[in-house]
Amino acid sequence: MLGSIPFGLVITGIFLKKDVRKIGSGNIGATNVLRTGNKSLALLTLLLDILKGYLTVYLTSIYFIDFVFFSALVCFVGHIFPVWLKFKGGKGIATYLGIILALSLKLTVIFAFSWMLILIIFRYSSLSSILSTLIVFLFALTLKDFYLYSYLFITFVIVLYTHKENISRLRNKSENKIKF
Repeated sequence: MLGSIPFGLVITGIFLKKDVRKIGSGNIGATNVLRTGNKSLALLTLLLDILKGYLTVYLTSIYFIDFVFFSALVCFVGHIFPVWLKFKGGKGIATYLGIILALSLKLTVIFAFSWMLILIIFRYSSLSSILSTLIVFLFALTLKDFYLYSYLFITFVIVLYTHKENISRLRNKSENKIKF
């Protein structure tokens, strides 16, 4: 249930008296909160979405170590398909980042570095997210941890699904670029 907490919706509702689902893409994630024009609230949403992914894995690893990857997957899917919002949530990248932060600092660094590098080169947040989750999965293959790379493969497939509209816009050259 932690994954289903719609921090973007709660934060914009409290501080802006707006429903973030009626802005931009209609998602509840930090990128869409940024479209409200309030960078502080977008950052807060990002941090809370990362935290819910991190806490899920951290707490599960303390009390139910055998269920870490299952718990991580449920949290990730819960963010994307929150029960409270008729299963329409965010794209999962911030929650994914929190999950991999709890699983492996090395994977987190690889994700963050590749995400920033791809963003600087191409200026597409969606492309950065997609390619960085792929890079993390490919790197995890070298670690020879079946459960880890199986989890990362499943999340990569889900990331592709959540970004299907972005992929279409990238192919049509109509995806919005990030301005620096």
